[in-house]
Amino acid sequence: MTDFTPLEAMEGMTLVKPTEPSDDTLLAGYLRHYRLGVLLKDETTLHVGNIEAMPYRLWTQVWTPPQPRGTAIIVHGYYDHLGLYRHLLELLLEENLQVVMWDLPGHGLSSGERADIEDFAEYGQCLRQLQQRLTDEGLANGPWLGLGQSTGASILATDTLSHGDDDHWLGLVLLAPLVRPWNWTRSAWVHSIVGPFVSSVPRRFRPNSNDTDFTTFLREQDPLQPLRLPTGWVTAMRRWMPQLMELPSSQLPTLIIQGDNDLTVDGPWNLTVLEGKFPNATIHRHPEARHHLVNEIEPIRRELFEQVRQFINLLLVTAAVDARSQPICSNSRASQR
Repeated sequence: MTDFTPLEAMEGMTLVKPTEPSDDTLLAGYLRHYRLGVLLKDETTLHVGNIEAMPYRLWTQVWTPPQPRGTAIIVHGYYDHLGLYRHLLELLLEENLQVVMWDLPGHGLSSGERADIEDFAEYGQCLRQLQQRLTDEGLANGPWLGLGQSTGASILATDTLSHGDDDHWLGLVLLAPLVRPWNWTRSAWVHSIVGPFVSSVPRRFRPNSNDTDFTTFLREQDPLQPLRLPTGWVTAMRRWMPQLMELPSSQLPTLIIQGDNDLTVDGPWNLTVLEGKFPNATIHRHPEARHHLVNEIEPIRRELFEQVRQFINLLLVTAAVDARSQPICSNSRASQR
C-alpha cells in the first residue's frame, strides 16, 4: 500500500486543482485512493494542508462550492480519518455547504501518538483552534454546523455542552454518538486489570457496517488505519465519561441517528443520556444499521442521509429568515430614536 505519511510535511494550506489521470504526485494519489478528487467539479475549490493547533498539526481540507449557504465541519470517529467521509462530503456539497474536514490528533495524517490521547479535552481544544485559524485565514466562517460520527459526535456534544448556547453552532448532527461503548461493563473490568501493565493491545477489525466492501477496505487497503488500541486512550475515555454526564443541557437543535445493530457503542443507553442533554433533539433509529453510518450500504445510507438533508435544510432556512429579519428590526429601532 502507498505510504501517504510524507504529506504530513506540507506547510500551510494549498489550493488544489482538479487532477488529471496522469498526475503522479502523492497528493493526487491520496485523493484518488480515497475517491475524493472526483468531487472537485462545478467550480468547487479545495484547500488542503496542515493547520497548527498546538501542540498538534492537523491535516485539514476545506471544500468550497460557489456561494455556499453555510459552513459544516465533519469530526470523524475513533480509528478513522477524513478520507473515509466521501459520502457525507458529497451530500453536504450537494446542499451547497462549505465543508471542513480534519484528522483528529493521532489519526490519519495529523500528528500525535497513533490512536492515542492524553485527555479528551485536547480534542475539543483542537476543534476550536482549528475553527479560529480557518476563520483568521479567511478560509471558513461560522456559524458552524457540526456533524460527528461516534467519537467525533462525542467531541461535538462535549464542546456544545461545555460552552452553553454561545451561538457558535447552528446545529449538530450526531451519528452513532459515543457516550459509553457496547458491552462496557466487561470492557471496563478488562481495562482495569490489564491497563496498568500493557500500553496497547492489537486491534480487532469487527464488521462495523453492512457494506462488506467498506469493511474489507479498512482491513486490507487503507494504509492510514491504526493497528493497535492504546490503553491510554481508554483511560482518557473513562475520565471523560463522567465529565460529560455532569455538564448542563443545551437547547441547540440536534439530530441524533443510531443503528440498532451497532456493536461498537451502547446505543440505547447513550440515547437515554443524550435525550436529557439535548431536549430539543430529533432522534432517528434504523433497525438494520450498524456503527459506521456514513459508510453503510447504499439503501440504508440513502435513508439516513435524507434525515440529515431535511434537518440541515430546516436549519438553513430558519437561519436565513432570522438573518433577513435582523436588519429590519435594527432599522426600526433606529427610526424610533
